[in-house]
Amino acid sequence: MRHCIIASILAFMSLSVSAQELNARVSINRQQVSNTRSNVFETLEQQMTRFLNERQWTTLQYREAERIQCTFNLTVNTYSETDNSFKCSLLVAAIRPVHSSNYTTTTFNMNDKDVDFTFAEFDQLDWRPEQIDNNLTAVLAYWAYMLIGLDMDSFAPMGGTEVFHIAQDICTSADGLGYTGWKAFGDSKNRYAIVNDYMDGALEPMRQLQYDYYRKGLDQMANGSDEARTAITAALQLLQQAHEAKTMSQLPAIFTDIKRDELVSIYSGHGTSEERQKVYDILFRLNPSQNTYWEKITQ
Repeated sequence: MRHCIIASILAFMSLSVSAQELNARVSINRQQVSNTRSNVFETLEQQMTRFLNERQWTTLQYREAERIQCTFNLTVNTYSETDNSFKCSLLVAAIRPVHSSNYTTTTFNMNDKDVDFTFAEFDQLDWRPEQIDNNLTAVLAYWAYMLIGLDMDSFAPMGGTEVFHIAQDICTSADGLGYTGWKAFGDSKNRYAIVNDYMDGALEPMRQLQYDYYRKGLDQMANGSDEARTAITAALQLLQQAHEAKTMSQLPAIFTDIKRDELVSIYSGHGTSEERQKVYDILFRLNPSQNTYWEKITQ
């Protein structure tokens, strides 16, 4: 199991090494610019797929079945054939298998609304961490490390720390490119804010939640649903602690947005009424906008 070697020192590796971490599916939605030639979009999709999947991002050894299943859906809002400029949004999502089941659970889902870059039809995407000079590759590398870090956190407590450090370094270097999304304190949900919150000591309960929710909770469902559900309830209390420690952080709301359907399935009609009410109170306090879902938990 890869969580047994998470303490390995991480480093950038060459394309020739096997055991890549990601199995990413890339798609490009160009409906808003459908009057342009398709060649450049087809090439871009191919290049993005190769960039994400044919590179080993860490020194960890992933078997084929362990690769992180993820999607990168790029929506092109504007495109100029004159200067090859793109203004896009990028929906990034990842899933994780649940032990001893056929169920997969979403570990991350977020729409990065500020993905602007230039790309010509015959361009190649390459990653040079020591010289970040391309905003598209910086964005893709950042999200690759974030997904790997979150996956590692779900298998070992704080397991993704070193990988998150790399994502932080990308933010620092890429900020100099002049594109939106990297600036410190520019937006509570931009790329800088997301990784900075994951690495904030005040939000350590949020990091511990990742392990407790998945390994102690979902992964144990096959062994006993009551015990697993109790572990998930305890994990949600960590989510509340994280919110109280840094009320401006968006991470607890992002987590509950992702998990709303799953949480309803876990608790609706299961457990004691006291447990369901406790969970409802936590979730409503964290994310009242999803109260239609939280009310189902108490039913």
